[in-house]
Formats: sequence, C-alpha cells, structure tokens
Amino acid sequence: METKTIGNKIAQARKEQSMSQAQLADQLFISAQAVGKWERGESVPDIIMVSKLANILGVDLNYFSGHTQPGQDERGSKSIAGNAFAPEATVPEAKNTLKVSVESKDLTNFNGSDLFESDFAGVTAHKRKFSGSVLHRANFADADMTGSSFFASDVREANFDGANLTDCTLSASDLTDASFTQSILVRTEFSTSGLVRTKFSNTKLVDVKVTKTDLRETIFENCVFEGVNFIYSDLSGLCFNGQTFNNVQFHNTALKDVSFNGATLRNVSFRATFALTNKYYRAIKTIHFDGAMMDKLTYAALKGIGADLSKVTFL
Repeated sequence: METKTIGNKIAQARKEQSMSQAQLADQLFISAQAVGKWERGESVPDIIMVSKLANILGVDLNYFSGHTQPGQDERGSKSIAGNAFAPEATVPEAKNTLKVSVESKDLTNFNGSDLFESDFAGVTAHKRKFSGSVLHRANFADADMTGSSFFASDVREANFDGANLTDCTLSASDLTDASFTQSILVRTEFSTSGLVRTKFSNTKLVDVKVTKTDLRETIFENCVFEGVNFIYSDLSGLCFNGQTFNNVQFHNTALKDVSFNGATLRNVSFRATFALTNKYYRAIKTIHFDGAMMDKLTYAALKGIGADLSKVTFL
C-alpha cells in the first residue's frame, strides 16, 4: 500500500476516536511530528507500530489494507487483529487451497487474507498484493512473484527458496525465520521489516535496497551483492565472510563488529550518518577484513577512515 493511503487511514481512524495527533503520539511513545509524517504520507509505521495503532484506534489490522472502515466488524479476518504477529496467533485452516486459483489473472489482491501454510510453490503470480496478510509458513518455492508487494504482513517461516522476487517490495513485514535460498532478488526492496534469523543462502542480490531494517540476526551465506544499498540499517555483528560485494553502499548504517574476512570488495562505499564522529571511527576499527581482497579505491576509502587493513590484499 502506498504510504499516502495508510496515512489517510490513520488520520481517519484517529479522528473517529476524537484524538489529536499529540494524544495518539503519547500512547505510542513517539513525537507528534512522527504521527504527522505518517498521515502526510512522508513515512510509514513499521510492523510493530501498525499493530499498536490497530489496538489504540480500535480497528482490525485489515483496516490498514483498505478493506474496512473504523468500527467495521471483520469476523472473517480475526486472526490478524490486535497483536497480529505474536507467535501464539492462530489462523483458520487455508492450507493448499490456492495453488490453482492464484493463477487466475483476475486474482491480484490478497490484502487481509488468511493464508497460513498456503501453497504457492511454482506458481506464476505477477504484481500480487499482500497487505495485512497472514503468510506464516507459506510456501513460495520456485514461484514467480515479480512485482508483488508484501506490506504489514506475517511472513514468518515462509519459504522463498528459488522464487523470483524481481521488483518486489517487502515493507513493514515480519520475515522471521524466512528462507531465501537461491532466490532471484533483482531491484527487490526490504524496508522496516523484521529479518530475525532470515536466511539468504547461495543468492545473488542485484540492485537490492535494504532500508531502516535490523539485520543483526540475519544470516547471509555464500551470497553475491551487486549494486546493493544498505541505508539506515543495523548490521552490527553480521558475518559476510567469503562473500562478494560489487558497487555496494553501506550508508548511514551501524557496522560494529561486522566481519568481511576473506570477502571480495570492489567499489564499496562506507558513509557515516551525518559526520565522521569519534563513535563512527571507533565502529570502523571493529570491522574485520582479514584475508579480504579489494580494489585500490575501496582500500583508500577505508584506510582514510581508520579501518584495520593490515591483512588485506589488492585485486
């Protein structure tokens, strides 16, 4: 869903409750300016905030997908109301019911759907929309989901192995324990999503954007990063050992204790949040490059900000 649309929905539900932006902000422990940005479509709440908003404003999570109005009874989608992404959340059975129907050209919108353990393996389903949907343990293995969007959805333990996710957007969604082994990730966008123990294995990421995402427990194994942008994300403690980075940007990211041992880096850029503070210099010194290979420009840029490159070789 577009950020402007969800902003309008927040404003509408807030006014139905006769609540000011400041009052809503107080209950969320954020600033009124942040609420204003949501409602103007300048930013979007993350998955945790979407759940809190639903509780405070008295709406079902489906409301944010555009299907319901404030106060409307959504008995058919009760499983994603309230704390939608809690591990104990239960979902009515929907297993293996959509493998044929998903291929219909008219079936593009799965917003607010209960698709627990659904089987999408091998289907061709371009530009599908999953907003506020339950996709816990859904199987997308080898599916072609080009151009599809996943917003504020429960995608825990989903299987995307071998799936084509070209031009897909995964925003404000919970991808805990999801698998992306040999997935096709081209111009794919991950934004403000939960990637706890999410596994990317033997995967090439091309022109991928990772924005405002906590990657501290994400697993990357034997991956190639081409033109990837990590922006305002926390990569602290990540292991990128032996992996390949070409034209990659680490901008405004937390990089403490990241390991690039044995990695290959070509034209890789590291840029601080605002200015080169002492804290940023200290973090750079904790990055491990033992046995890494890099081009001279990347070497010079890292050397200039104090990285330990004593065990690096040139390409």
